[in-house]
Amino acid sequence: MSRRARGYVGGKAASVEVRRRDLATLFGASLVGAGLGATRSAGAKGVLMASLPEDETFMRLALAEAARGDFPFGAVIVRDGAVLATGHNSGIATNDPTAHGEMVAIRTFLSGRPAGELQGTTLYTTGEPCPMCMSAIVWCGIGRVVFAASIEELSTRIGQIMVPSRAIADAAPFATLSITGGVLAAEALALFKT
Repeated sequence: MSRRARGYVGGKAASVEVRRRDLATLFGASLVGAGLGATRSAGAKGVLMASLPEDETFMRLALAEAARGDFPFGAVIVRDGAVLATGHNSGIATNDPTAHGEMVAIRTFLSGRPAGELQGTTLYTTGEPCPMCMSAIVWCGIGRVVFAASIEELSTRIGQIMVPSRAIADAAPFATLSITGGVLAAEALALFKT
């Protein structure tokens, strides 16, 4: 990979604005507009947040979605107490290894709404998002992620890329994302046959 492709211009790291413009060109402004449109503070990151009273209710919906999946992962996107989209892992059924519950929920949402409407939503998922899903969550501008079982817990049942969601969020200086983990984790892990 050339130095220019890695974000280097004239021997120096490209500015955030140049990288932002290049990403918007590469991915299309509609896909990354939520994540690139408004620059947030350079110190922005994943912020750990305590569970809210409604979290168990929406996590139970994600668990019900997970029970329908090829692998027991389900997701629900919510705003102001209303479910906007759901998804479950369908990688085997669709021959699509990217069809994780979170990705399916995001695609379902986007099939009927503009990407900008994902900003500030909450995504509930039965497993801590993998790096692919977490990156999509950041790019979409989703404001909060609530997960059941952590990547570390999931790795006792199924192979995982051992990068926690907070590491992805912390690597995105343009976004602040609240992260809540452990909501009904035992119930999510119980969906895996041991």
